[in-house]
Amino acid sequence: MATTTRGRAQDRAKVAGGQDHEVRYEAKKEGVSKGEVKDAVKKVGNSRKKVEADLKGGAPSELLPDRQ
Repeated sequence: MATTTRGRAQDRAKVAGGQDHEVRYEAKKEGVSKGEVKDAVKKVGNSRKKVEADLKGGAPSELLPDRQ
């Protein structure tokens, strides 16, 4: 994991919904609004893979819970 200038660990696999720059980046990357990114984070959590899958309208099979 990368560290910040303050020496803190930085996890790029997560989207910090409260950080405007991260929400803006993800919104631009996915071609959606900042509100849609924030809604996706609230809905599926802060995992970048889950947020991106939700924004694309579906979840990859490895992220879906097992159905029995």
